Amino acid sequence: MSQEFSYEILEEITVLSENNKGWTKELNLISWNNRPAKFDLRDWAPNHEKMGKGITLTNEEFAVLKETLTNM
Repeated sequence: MSQEFSYEILEEITVLSENNKGWTKELNLISWNNRPAKFDLRDWAPNHEKMGKGITLTNEEFAVLKETLTNM
C-alpha cells in the first residue's frame, strides 16, 4: 500500500552538485505533511517533480552537523 505525503520547500539553501541528467543534490528547508520544517539533503529532478532518497535533520541535528564540519 502506498502512503500519500506532501511537502513544501520553504527555503532553497544551496545546490551542492548537479549530475549529467540535470538532477541536483540540494540542501533545503522542507515541511513534510504540513509539519514543522526540517533541513533536508537529497537529490532532486529538475523543477523538483521527482526526488531521490535523502536525509532529514532537525534544527538540533543540523547544528551538531554544522559544528562538526566547521571543526574538521
